[in-house]
Amino acid sequence: MKRFVIILGVILLVLGVVGLVHPTFNYHQQEEVAKLGPVKATVDEEKTAQVPPALSITLLVAGIALVLLGPRMKQ
Repeated sequence: MKRFVIILGVILLVLGVVGLVHPTFNYHQQEEVAKLGPVKATVDEEKTAQVPPALSITLLVAGIALVLLGPRMKQ
């Protein structure tokens, strides 16, 4: 159980750091714009999403807390 909590803390810590260092990311989404019988017309759009700094800081603090408090847990 202790090992799981520490690993979860490290994962949250890494996600928080990545969110602070690289707060925006791009992704592609296919959207159907027209459908005429068996023929479909789709558009591939590139969208940008932004990770809020408050979320990154929360993940960072939670990760640090789990890493520090994980070894002190009772079995």
